[in-house]
Amino acid sequence: MTLSSKRRSPGSRYRDKLRVVPTFRLAGWLAAGAPVAGLAYAANPELGLLAIIAWNGTLAAFSAADLWSLPAASAVRVRRDAPEKVDLGRPFESAVSVTIDGARLPRRGTLLDDLPDTFDAEAGTAPRPLAFDGAEAAVRYDVLPRERGRYALHAVFVRLRGALGLWERQAHVPCESEVRVLPDLSGVRGMLASLQRTLVLDGKRVYRRASAGTELQGIRDYTPDDDPRAINWSATARALQTKVNVFQPERGKIVTLLIDCGRMMGVELEGQTKLDRSLEAALTMAAVALQRGDQVAALAFSGRLSTYVPPGKGVAHLQTLIDAVYDLKSDTAESNYALALAHLARVQKKRSLIVLFTDMENVLFETELVPYLIRLRRTHPVLLLCLQDPVLREWSRIGVTRLKDAYVKSAAYKFMEDRRAFAARMAALGIEALDVPANELALAAVNAYLEMKSRDAL
Repeated sequence: MTLSSKRRSPGSRYRDKLRVVPTFRLAGWLAAGAPVAGLAYAANPELGLLAIIAWNGTLAAFSAADLWSLPAASAVRVRRDAPEKVDLGRPFESAVSVTIDGARLPRRGTLLDDLPDTFDAEAGTAPRPLAFDGAEAAVRYDVLPRERGRYALHAVFVRLRGALGLWERQAHVPCESEVRVLPDLSGVRGMLASLQRTLVLDGKRVYRRASAGTELQGIRDYTPDDDPRAINWSATARALQTKVNVFQPERGKIVTLLIDCGRMMGVELEGQTKLDRSLEAALTMAAVALQRGDQVAALAFSGRLSTYVPPGKGVAHLQTLIDAVYDLKSDTAESNYALALAHLARVQKKRSLIVLFTDMENVLFETELVPYLIRLRRTHPVLLLCLQDPVLREWSRIGVTRLKDAYVKSAAYKFMEDRRAFAARMAALGIEALDVPANELALAAVNAYLEMKSRDAL
């Protein structure tokens, strides 16, 4: 990535090899001596020469005193407090404290943190002022991460101003820390909260309508919406209160998430790439499946296999999945579905719900994918999840005022019809294909999983 001069300029000034640098105040005093010396020289050349010597000598003496007041670079210690894990697109606070060892203490200074280019700081890339209270100073600022991944923060660049403000000591202080930017997991937390089995309303426990199933989960009090056929008469006789059996779908099924990381998944939709959206939806679906007692596996691929996580159970397995996929990047290569599905057929022998997060444009023009999906469908239920293209939807609804508008609208409508026809074709083959807006992908994935689980279709 090529940085703009605005982004590069402050950092380049702080990353030079000079130990001490003059300030604008020193330059101003030097410039102020020129007219004074010029007037004195015009009146008397000897007097002008003496004025120049006196002015520069005085500045030299003050500069020497200012340089003496500066602390040594080795006396500067820095500590950075930043969270190890943050969510993509969610601001976090970073705090940097500077401590000076020794008797020479500055009053003011500036600080520039070594932030990655994908982090947007609250004050941009400008150096932040330091105001010392004795030997310590600290700055706090908010940072907004724009891309997922693992980022190492190596150093902090500090400039300390002398007592007279004529010179600054520049220090490059190593300060190693690491920030891991995860997919936005706020949807995971919200989904898990909304899937609780019971709700409390006005101090009373209200039961959520249970999904169909054959496995006995427990016994609870009867509510008016319950099926009378679920009444447990033995428990009712013992408790002298109507009790019903609560059933749930079978637990311990396997859900395998296939995540496409090919070229088309790097396209941006509403401020995030398709891969970002797919990862958020996949992790949300994984969290719900793990909470429901199922096992979850994950396979990421592009032109090659990126990562594979074997099936695991329990909510703790969610962290294993996050660690494996949080730093996935879209590749420049086309997606190799044959490679991914062939690998899956080798490692996944048991029946599993196969959920493929991919781009519809790839699916429409990939001739090898459909035969593989049909072969998988013989032993595994398959769910295909794709993101709608908002540009196509917008173009298909534009008003026609020119011939060009008619061509654009008809082409967009044709592409949308192709997507709908493909989904209908997959449905006829027993493969559910969903083409949903970006902000509804996680919800669509979870609803599809819960609906299939309620039918014991896993």
